[in-house]
Amino acid sequence: MAAATGVAGQSEWEVAVPEKPLKDKTYFENLKAKVIDTNLCSRCLTCAAICPGGITVVGNKVDFPDYETKCLDCGACVRVCPRFVYEPKSGLGDYIEFIAGRSKRFAGQDGAMVTELLVSAIEMGMIDRGLFAGRDEKWATEMFHVREPEQLAITTLGGTKYTFADVLPALKEAVGFTKRGVGIVGTPCIVSGVRKLQQEYPIFRERVKLVVGLFCTENFHYGDIGKFLQEKGVDFSKLIKTDITKGKFIATMSDGEKVKFKIKEVEEIVASGCGVCTDFTAVESDASVGSVGSEKGFSTVVVREEPAKKVIDFIKEKEHADFGEAKPEELDYLINLKKGREKNINSDAASS
Repeated sequence: MAAATGVAGQSEWEVAVPEKPLKDKTYFENLKAKVIDTNLCSRCLTCAAICPGGITVVGNKVDFPDYETKCLDCGACVRVCPRFVYEPKSGLGDYIEFIAGRSKRFAGQDGAMVTELLVSAIEMGMIDRGLFAGRDEKWATEMFHVREPEQLAITTLGGTKYTFADVLPALKEAVGFTKRGVGIVGTPCIVSGVRKLQQEYPIFRERVKLVVGLFCTENFHYGDIGKFLQEKGVDFSKLIKTDITKGKFIATMSDGEKVKFKIKEVEEIVASGCGVCTDFTAVESDASVGSVGSEKGFSTVVVREEPAKKVIDFIKEKEHADFGEAKPEELDYLINLKKGREKNINSDAASS
């Protein structure tokens, strides 16, 4: 965490930077050796969001072209990387409420409670924008800053994409523009990245007001899953929804046709960083949302922190959603499945 020191008219910042395992290498080279090359990297892109030199994504991997001349060796990348000193999270986590919800205003994946949470937070004045991952006509992800409910008429903002999105670079942009605060939605690795950014940089602590996590078992690189789905007969010009349920991947077309296959068939193209992720429920979020644990048409909402509790109370007061009972025990199988991935973590890579 940074701390300010200095005299009138000037300021200096003292920061705690992790020790370099490779003493004679730059911090990026240490990040590469310890996280990227060992397949620990989750592609959360906290490093790319904060690097002043040019960390980016090349192909399916985080990279830094010409780092030899462009890297400032400032250590920002390793300070915010959730896996440079990896402390895996797992379980259901602490919560205030465990409920099922279905928005009365919005349609989306299951009960559309992710959309309801962020729009309600805007209406409350808690935030002035929410970051949503949308998609283009070929289902490649793109980020949107939603400031008005009317923007949600863009149908491609709803639903689950199961491919990586550049959420945290978009968050960096959003905190620079916001006046009231930002709400963000992401998988567990994205949530961990947000918390590291908040830990290290005051602007993220002050301006990120609501963090909604998504239940997640795995994610895919766009090129890999796109090619696989095309080989399965999926027509992207007709594709309107993707879902993973009861061990099956389901792609639904606009003409009603569905392409189904066992999720085991895509194990070989699951992103490598997912193989060492143990967090199914996004335990570090303000609220976690998913389909498991609720009846069809509802979202399970795990309300963890006070910001999310205030939003849920607002939704109840305004009667914007139907609420019911959710069953925590129905998450046990997937929670334990992901916790079992601890065995995939190399002890040397996970230790400081």
